[in-house]
Amino acid sequence: MIINTGMRTDIPAFYSAWLLNRIREGFVYVRNPYYKNQVTKYSLSPDVVDCLAFCTKNPHPLIAHLPELDKYKQFWFVTITPYGKDIEPNVPDKKQVINDLKKLSEYIGANAVAVRYDPIFINEKFDVNMHIKCFEKLLSELRGYTEDCTISFLDLYEKVKKNAPDLRPPTKEEQIEIAKAFSKIGRDNNITIHACCEKEYLKDCGLDITGCMSQNIVEKAIKNKLNAPKSNSKRVECNCLMGNDIGAYNTCMHLCKYCYANANSGIVRENVKKHNPNSPFLIGDIEKDDKITEANQKSWLIKQNHINEQISFI
Repeated sequence: MIINTGMRTDIPAFYSAWLLNRIREGFVYVRNPYYKNQVTKYSLSPDVVDCLAFCTKNPHPLIAHLPELDKYKQFWFVTITPYGKDIEPNVPDKKQVINDLKKLSEYIGANAVAVRYDPIFINEKFDVNMHIKCFEKLLSELRGYTEDCTISFLDLYEKVKKNAPDLRPPTKEEQIEIAKAFSKIGRDNNITIHACCEKEYLKDCGLDITGCMSQNIVEKAIKNKLNAPKSNSKRVECNCLMGNDIGAYNTCMHLCKYCYANANSGIVRENVKKHNPNSPFLIGDIEKDDKITEANQKSWLIKQNHINEQISFI
């Protein structure tokens, strides 16, 4: 199975000490985000965790601890955008993030590290031409360090409308122009461009729309075939193996204006005060009405002999 750390918050950036403590103890408790006293206990044993997946804007706090993660096969998404502090207040300098992505790639392999350029929005500073210019510069810098890049266009969730009224998604015509240009930039740098939960017409622009964390991508990252269940995503257009997320909403201190996972900065700051790096929960601890259920976990790996494995992934 897959343990995901990045759909609800940025664990490497803000909770790396907690994650390492959970790995050392071998389990984690996760609250149901909609029924808070329903708690799932996940084993973090490599016997059942086929892939430890990350999605982060700042991998730096875990870079020095990568040897502690060696017992896991891994897949990393590193999000790098051209936006400034007015949009992403607490994201570190992008040069540092690029440098850390390169270190990750050198340590675990370019096949296991992907870059995300998302969300793509239009405002006074960032029009279509600016995005194309920034994207070309980014991928030329990452050539050889990754094989995959995922893009997506801004989704106007209600909380995004409230927090970022000055941002808008690109129109269909703008999306097509961006997609065609990005696809060519990807080909020029030997990087496949994937579209995350986007429209079918983008396939005709040269984008891969089969998923940003699809079974094929995960298998390439871990160099093993999987007998995985169907996608458990609630979005019908999503074909990704998201696995089980151990994060919590309203806890990411990047405080990006376009974020879907935070309601507002005040709630985030209150939740962060409840974080204890020694707790089995990301936020808070056991409560008297909690009902803890052990997850039914099993490995999805298809056992292969060494020769076949080499042939499959050359």
